[in-house]
Amino acid sequence: MSSVATTQIKLTPERSRPSVRARLQDALPKIVLAPSFAITIVFVYGFILWTVYLSFTNSKTFPSYVITGPRAYLRLWGWTFDSDPPSSWYTSIINMGIFGFLYIAMCLALGLFLAILLDQKIRGEGVLRPIYLYPMALSFIVTGVAWKWFLDPGLGLEQTLHQWGWTSFHFDWIKNKDFVIYTVVIAGVWQASGFIMAMFLAGLRGIDGEIMKAAQIDGATTFQLYRRIVIPLLRPIFLSAFIVLAHLAIKSYDLVVALTSGGPGGSAWLPSNFMYEYTFKRNEMAVGSASAVIMLMTIVAIIVPYLYSELREKPR
Repeated sequence: MSSVATTQIKLTPERSRPSVRARLQDALPKIVLAPSFAITIVFVYGFILWTVYLSFTNSKTFPSYVITGPRAYLRLWGWTFDSDPPSSWYTSIINMGIFGFLYIAMCLALGLFLAILLDQKIRGEGVLRPIYLYPMALSFIVTGVAWKWFLDPGLGLEQTLHQWGWTSFHFDWIKNKDFVIYTVVIAGVWQASGFIMAMFLAGLRGIDGEIMKAAQIDGATTFQLYRRIVIPLLRPIFLSAFIVLAHLAIKSYDLVVALTSGGPGGSAWLPSNFMYEYTFKRNEMAVGSASAVIMLMTIVAIIVPYLYSELREKPR
């Protein structure tokens, strides 16, 4: 009797190759995103690099390819610290400090105040929220033109009060070179404070009510409740709101143009207005590019620490 050894062969199923339809479905998101990705790379980051390059050339009306080093930056440095009388760049930097500080501080304070009021579950909250948020839906051009009409001494608030009999009232800040920048602050705060209110209101609604009740049981007053518990818990909202407002303040251009047309003698200029004026009107493309790079570095100095704090690994 012969024994027959049988070899069992395990057949592994051959992997089926994906169909054309499956491949197309996998590639479709990449195909859709590729044009926008390429456009962003070229027209955003490419032109940023191009602007940095121009700032180191002697470009005037047209781009120049002759590298002259940091000459444009040295001119801005001289205009900032050594110019007498103050230059347009010096005025722009001072205005940026005034506008940025007041704009951010007042928007944060007013936005937090309005959010706390609405968080009390007052009647008509559903009507008040859209009213406060409505200005953010407007463009800076519309906001600037509206406030220009309102603040014009011969057309708006002052003229109206004079017609009502209050002839001693005077409010000519929009025509006064020493106060015109504050009119930009007023218009900017009016537009952005509602958006900041919405951010704070979302943060307030996200706080655990049990913490609030426990603090009230322990005898904490309303002031202590907000100072020791609520406001510290809103720290991420404060940081996010600061980043948004700082970004808006640095790149503000159309609001100044629509509201003051640059102010008397350029007294309301911000760095963005200086950049546009020198690049496209005074044929100083290198100087304008240098000012744009400085603005970019300012925004980077604000955003990078924020991204680092948000994206770093939390300690275990």
